Amino acid sequence: MQRYPVRPSHRARLRDGSLSTLATEQFGSARAEGPKVVSSYGAIAELKVWPEGSALAVDLRMDPKVEEAVARETIRRYNLFLLGATGYSAKERAKRLRKAAVADSPGS
Repeated sequence: MQRYPVRPSHRARLRDGSLSTLATEQFGSARAEGPKVVSSYGAIAELKVWPEGSALAVDLRMDPKVEEAVARETIRRYNLFLLGATGYSAKERAKRLRKAAVADSPGS
């Protein structure tokens, strides 16, 4: 499971049903299981996302046995989904996650 920071301007989207709409736009379908939104697409065997405080929690199970073109399209759509949900691009998310990992390390 991964937790992604969410821009303050995007936090309302985590609770108003927008996650389901975003997942449907990018992956074709989504269903709600309590507070979680569940979907799948291409190389994503199962994607579960839900709000967790001011972050977006993501539980992702991938299928490594797909064609390269399918994997590329899956990654593109997954990044677009996360951009819409968090407000951060892939580069910004990576930078924030690295910064958080350094701050949480025992030597800090």
